[in-house]
Amino acid sequence: MRTRTTTATTGLVTALAALLVLAGCTAPGDSRPAASSSVASVPAQSGGGSGFEGPRPQDQNLLAWTGDPNDAGHVTAQSSAGVGGRVTLVRIVLREQITWSNVWLGLAGIDPNAQLANCYLGVYDAKGALVATTPDISPQLMTDAIAKPFALGKPFTAAPGTYFIALLLNGTWATNGLTLKSTGAGISVNAGLTPPNLRYSNLLTGQTSLPATVNLAEQSTSTINTGWASQWYAIS
Repeated sequence: MRTRTTTATTGLVTALAALLVLAGCTAPGDSRPAASSSVASVPAQSGGGSGFEGPRPQDQNLLAWTGDPNDAGHVTAQSSAGVGGRVTLVRIVLREQITWSNVWLGLAGIDPNAQLANCYLGVYDAKGALVATTPDISPQLMTDAIAKPFALGKPFTAAPGTYFIALLLNGTWATNGLTLKSTGAGISVNAGLTPPNLRYSNLLTGQTSLPATVNLAEQSTSTINTGWASQWYAIS
């Protein structure tokens, strides 16, 4: 009887150990690693995201933008007297280093009878220094009312940080003729912000070219609050 009891106990321990191995566990006090489970593990999602995160500039062969162009359904129209000679600034924040070659804007409408000259797009850094500018874009504002790129005179390496896209228009045009695509945000675009960090602003008057430096502390909303606000821009 003693021999039979010992044999039965040994067999029971062996069976339990086998079950623990099949379950991917180890017996108490066993320092050996557990056997691999036969069920494949679910791979962790990279970046902690939950899947779809919405449209990105890269989806449209762009490097950055002020917002999804699908949301730029509004148009801004201002008289030449209200906008001409003023520098309009739109803030954009870059999250990674890029080579910046073009500024895109959505040209919603043109005025075939406009008289344009000394019109420019440019880029200011967070200190207000002009780091790039286009040649005179007046001819391109007279044709093709679409979203299109305007080449900088010289591409530059833009480190991560805050930049301001600048637009300067000069000449005469019909108020509802020359129009740009924008959001419908209006005066709410600067909610929670003050100079020198306004998202949309204007500076100076009587300019015929983009100045080498601007004082961002002097950002104003005098033109922005009258409807010339939230223009859509992108970078390539």
